[in-house]
Amino acid sequence: MKAAFMRKHGGAEVLEYGDMPDPVAGPGEVLIDVHAASVNGADWKVREGSYAPLETFPYILGRDFSGVICALGDGVDDLKIGDAVFGVCDVGQEAAYAEKIAMKASIVAKKPDDISHVDAAALALISLTALVSIEDTIKLKAGEKILIQGGAGGVAGFAIELAKHIGAYVITTASPANHDYLRGLGADEIIDYRSQDFTKVVSDCDAVFDTTGGDTTQRSFAVLKPGGRAAFIASGSTAPDCPRDDVQSLRPRVGRDREHLERMVELVQAGAVHVPEVTCYPLSEVVAAHKISESRHLRGKLVFKIR
Repeated sequence: MKAAFMRKHGGAEVLEYGDMPDPVAGPGEVLIDVHAASVNGADWKVREGSYAPLETFPYILGRDFSGVICALGDGVDDLKIGDAVFGVCDVGQEAAYAEKIAMKASIVAKKPDDISHVDAAALALISLTALVSIEDTIKLKAGEKILIQGGAGGVAGFAIELAKHIGAYVITTASPANHDYLRGLGADEIIDYRSQDFTKVVSDCDAVFDTTGGDTTQRSFAVLKPGGRAAFIASGSTAPDCPRDDVQSLRPRVGRDREHLERMVELVQAGAVHVPEVTCYPLSEVVAAHKISESRHLRGKLVFKIR
């Protein structure tokens, strides 16, 4: 199969496109012909070695995908060859930047006909992350006020629509070029982070969802009312230290399961959330795609269209 892989950690130039051995579906797994795979911010961090250094190379990146089942492992009885499915790789597993992937059947979901492979791949991990963060971790309620940092990103964009669907008042941060886009997602207030200090113009929030990290993390606690909750997905694997004793600092535990993927399908089909703006690349242009992702100025999602 063709795949994008790396033989060592480093910049985007370490990525190669070429032949790799086909995976095989083990017990409880399905083998999937990948039609589309998403690019996530974590991908280039893994590539450069920002997380725990990899021990085995060559290594195929990629955490979410959409495709068609082409083989079944022993014990799989709830899916069949020819089913269109999508999903997110299990924690600790990657390899979606490829023409084929083997995956536990229990963590993939059937893709409905009215959602394309590109759109399903674009939505998979961002929806899982946003749902776990907003519904399961923050437990946002109707009538509450939330600040979502970095609104133009894929996870944050889904979170904005989800929060509005719940009935919350949504404030977000973004550069002026993205303000109209975010109004279209339903944001009630948009702060230009380049010219405004959000801690000066926002207060009494019930919740904060930070997707950006950096110095935004600690500053976000200032806008919470007593009893408020802040969830962080870009500041490490644990919740950041909290400078206040009257609010909560939370790190969403984004596991992998079919139920959250089916919840995303339900929300999309109900019109509550929409597919983000998608930019497609062929897998052979993996270096260019990573450079765009690493710039952190992309609106929506990058997706490799593989078939």
